[in-house]
Amino acid sequence: MRDDTFETEVAAGERFRFGRNWASFLARLDDDRIAEAERSLGEFLGVTSLAGKRWLDVGSGSGLFSLAARRLGATVHSFDFDPDSVGCTQGLRERFRPGDAGWTVERGSALDPDYLARLGKFDVVYAWGVLHHTGSMWKAVDLVSATVAPGGRLWLMLYLDEGWRSKVWLAVKKTYCSGLPGRLLILGIFFPYYALRGVLEDVVHLRDPRARYREYKQQRGMSMTHDWVDWLGGYPYEVARPDQVEAFCRERGLVLERQRAPEYLFRRA
Repeated sequence: MRDDTFETEVAAGERFRFGRNWASFLARLDDDRIAEAERSLGEFLGVTSLAGKRWLDVGSGSGLFSLAARRLGATVHSFDFDPDSVGCTQGLRERFRPGDAGWTVERGSALDPDYLARLGKFDVVYAWGVLHHTGSMWKAVDLVSATVAPGGRLWLMLYLDEGWRSKVWLAVKKTYCSGLPGRLLILGIFFPYYALRGVLEDVVHLRDPRARYREYKQQRGMSMTHDWVDWLGGYPYEVARPDQVEAFCRERGLVLERQRAPEYLFRRA
């Protein structure tokens, strides 16, 4: 993997800087958000501990869910293609678990078969909201699925194919990543729209409009405004139907265990 590949793609408007958004998010990370991330992992997997398990965080982003898995007892390997995301994950490890030999952080690509092969097999492979941003989603799912150990699980989140709506969002994301004017245009349209829509919904239902921002951390410990930026700028962007995802993974020896589209939990038979 060439060191300049990422910067070249960003400069060409072909990739969003996820890591810079996550760096801003980490400035507001607190114990409540970490606890919520832990809770969400345990709830979806149906476990209270990951002790003795190997966890692969594919596209670790902020590093929050690597931290959550480590706190639940897993031995964690985190990697990301975005160098700023790698820095976020490394910084989070040093902040909360300095010197932890059970948590490795590296730069790598989900499209690099040699890199993935060197990592070995894992009990849980976590690829949440990542592989549809690689530029070659099905290849990434194929390669990443090979890292799941016998009896292990693959936790995927892939954007739903919503037909013409997905095509519109693709145009929005391309515009955002095209340069500063495009970014300001998209933010100037959608941030006021999201905020006003939320206020109107809360007023209609007699809710405090401020509560949705305070309570958003209960959704996996995340931040509403940072998720907005992640969504608007998230490019490359690919989508899939649930039946496509299930069939593709079934061909690779993975059985669907749980689905809450666009999230999927598979187990290797």
